[in-house]
Amino acid sequence: MASPKKQLQGLVAATITPMTEHGEINFSVIGQYVDYLVEEQGVKNIFVNGTTGEGLSLSISERRQVAEEWVTRGRNKLDQVVIHVGALSLKESQELARHAAEIGADGIAVIAPFFLKPWNKDVLINFLKEVAATAPALPFYYYHIPALTGVKIRAEELLDGIQDKIPTFQGLKFSDTDLLDFGQCVDQNRQRQFAFLFGVDEQLLSALVMGATGAVGSTYNYLGKKTNQMLEAFERKDFSSALNHQFCIQRFINFVLKLGKFCALPAVSFKEMVHRHFP
Repeated sequence: MASPKKQLQGLVAATITPMTEHGEINFSVIGQYVDYLVEEQGVKNIFVNGTTGEGLSLSISERRQVAEEWVTRGRNKLDQVVIHVGALSLKESQELARHAAEIGADGIAVIAPFFLKPWNKDVLINFLKEVAATAPALPFYYYHIPALTGVKIRAEELLDGIQDKIPTFQGLKFSDTDLLDFGQCVDQNRQRQFAFLFGVDEQLLSALVMGATGAVGSTYNYLGKKTNQMLEAFERKDFSSALNHQFCIQRFINFVLKLGKFCALPAVSFKEMVHRHFP
């Protein structure tokens, strides 16, 4: 995997945790999963044990095992493996951060604790700082997803002076539709080499215009190739083509949402739908 000093950019697949029909983690398919992402979707960065991976529904032991498997199977194939280590318990989050460093992950990310919520920026930063300090050699990312955490502290406010408190801070996963907040994160931090990773897949093009340096999302597991085409069109300033790609992605996502949750769909039928829409 890449040196931790390399900025995380481009597409980052928020990986699904594969399960057997008996509710056990199916470690045997993760190697194939890595190959599929790299060879079929052109995605070489992953975000493990996040929302898509149902990390907060797994036991600490399961989260450790999943992280180990992805790091092991991704070695010499993936560019970066970022492990989400957020938890309601500070000690558990620290344990997971320490473990991520030990197994050779390329970075860690932390969500805001959401049961007894931090009530202001300082309280949240203190929590994040305590976790980051247990893995001082790893880049640290804040995972901003207020719709799920209920923590309404604006990302722009959080970023102000954050590296003074967390020297390893390298960027954030911004999973919110508030483009004012996201835009100001970029605008107020232009002199810093932060990774601004957008997390609302169906609005990525808007975030690219705002200055997003990459994206973390579940759809890059199966729409990575199409989304990379959008990124390439945007890079060459072919905005009409980029917009057409985004609309195509939106139509697919909208179609699936009308059927129900992504995870409720059988894997075979879901794969067929992807091929039908993106031959």
